[in-house]
Amino acid sequence: MQAEICCIMNLAPLYNAPIYRLMDSELKCDFFIGDRINLPIKLMDYHELSGFKKTLKNLTLISKFYWQEDALRLVFKPYKKYIIIGEPYCISTWLILFFAIITGKKTFLWTHGWYGNETIIKRIIKKIFFELSTKVLLYGDYAKDLMIKEGFSPKKLIPIYNSLDYKDQRKIRENLSVTGIYQNYFKNHFPVLLYIGRIQRNKKLDLLIEAMSILFNRGVSCNLIIIGEEAEKTNLSMLVDKFKLGKFVWFYGSCYDENSLGELIYNANLCVVPGDVGLTVMHSFVYGTPIITHNNFAKHGPEFEAITEGITGAFFKEDSLYDLCDKISNWITISADKRENIRLECYNIINEKYNPYKQIKILKNTLV
Repeated sequence: MQAEICCIMNLAPLYNAPIYRLMDSELKCDFFIGDRINLPIKLMDYHELSGFKKTLKNLTLISKFYWQEDALRLVFKPYKKYIIIGEPYCISTWLILFFAIITGKKTFLWTHGWYGNETIIKRIIKKIFFELSTKVLLYGDYAKDLMIKEGFSPKKLIPIYNSLDYKDQRKIRENLSVTGIYQNYFKNHFPVLLYIGRIQRNKKLDLLIEAMSILFNRGVSCNLIIIGEEAEKTNLSMLVDKFKLGKFVWFYGSCYDENSLGELIYNANLCVVPGDVGLTVMHSFVYGTPIITHNNFAKHGPEFEAITEGITGAFFKEDSLYDLCDKISNWITISADKRENIRLECYNIINEKYNPYKQIKILKNTLV
């Protein structure tokens, strides 16, 4: 029996596997997924999906522009609806949108949409591109608000948010409790700051280490754990030595064991990302740990908007070392009762929005 919905993706990251599995089982989609592998992310096994039909070759044209081989012919197949990754750089997607209008088929672009830092030319191109689709599936309300200001109809814009492996993470969370993992490692009872993600220059972890030094000089003691692999040379260990913080910084390295990550995140007092933040927000919140990051929203991934100032985290003035220090100091000196209330608020935002069950519900309502 011919599926009604055709999904055309540029790739399928491993962290998106739960929502793709739900789409496979509940929407009965046919999947055509690109082979792009020049990004530092793990891909899911496409063959897990019963509706997986073919790997599409992504052919680079000029600069960031590319063509998905064999994608265009899918618009002439007997599908009624198309869910497509909404990248204006994909030339074949433009043609699919055009021919879908001619043939009376519905298209749903799944995309970041607007960031807020688009040039005039990008704004014009994006405006034309997204208007060609039936509806636009967005990662959040921030992009929707920006696009409404650009003249898009609110009815066209559907926030669908994002998700990780919520089902397994929630099972892990239910068995978590406060442990002595940090006291045992650091041999003290100081509050613990946490960073989790790839170690890159745009994360500005040097700012965090310098902030720790200033906090110590102010009499505000804390520890720091950095979880992740070094994707770029950052010389963070040299900076730690410079400020004599070796006893208070734990370079944990990469970790893919979710049980271990759950314990580490749950027991930390605060997650700090001085640079640009994205999926880390969901990972931290699902285990109840608030986040501090900078206030230049156009640079962040869409997940930043899950942070509510004063409730699930805070935003410091971008690149302001002293504002970062003040924000950290405020958050690691809260009472134990308030910390538990914050933990519940972090859980709530994931339970309400950032999970695959919420996403599949939105998809079903949108695709009617």
